[in-house]
Amino acid sequence: MPAQLAPKFRVLVAEDDPAVRSAVTRVLELEGHEVSAVNDGNAALDAILAKPPHAVVMDVMMPFLDGMSVCRELRRRGNKTPILLLTARHEVGDRVAGLDAGADDYLVKPFAVDELLARVRALLRRHSSATKSSALVVADLKLDAERREVTRGNRTIDLTKTEFDLLQLLMEQQDIVLSRDYLYEHIWGFNFETNSKSLDVYIGYLRRKIEVGNEPKLLHTVRGVGYVVRNP
Repeated sequence: MPAQLAPKFRVLVAEDDPAVRSAVTRVLELEGHEVSAVNDGNAALDAILAKPPHAVVMDVMMPFLDGMSVCRELRRRGNKTPILLLTARHEVGDRVAGLDAGADDYLVKPFAVDELLARVRALLRRHSSATKSSALVVADLKLDAERREVTRGNRTIDLTKTEFDLLQLLMEQQDIVLSRDYLYEHIWGFNFETNSKSLDVYIGYLRRKIEVGNEPKLLHTVRGVGYVVRNP
């Protein structure tokens, strides 16, 4: 099991299936989080509005109020709590609907525990970055999301919009290997042809710009899986 995170984060689990709710709660507690759990959409909405957690793991299909409706209501009220939706529906349209409702990410059932934890860590990392600073830092590479500026050491790096968005996504989830499908979906959209070479081309562009001369390598390929940004 991965090492505990510090500081401890508060995570709400909203799931009507007792077995899934118990299992997700347990693995998040083992990860070091303070976890509370509810079994319907109304209870989830009330809990989040009363004391917003740092992240929410929420099933789509729940009694009284479904997960998408909870997302919509929270976003309507200006609540920006990071939300990971769990769904048994794997069709592209269902996933698009979840993101359009205001969810930050989705995970299709059945899922691997390691992937669940990785997705939650990514939400928490983005939450921490948003509340502390718009800047993301890996080694001497710095990305300022508000100014849309990237620097490494003393030099400024000029990136196109797609290059910037791709680097930001990778840096937000530092040390997490992001699959090719995940990157295509979040940068180019669900209908993009994932067998194209566009991702490889842009990864190449980024490497040539952020890793110059003898600068340590930060962007790594995990063969057969995807890419990851990590400290050298």
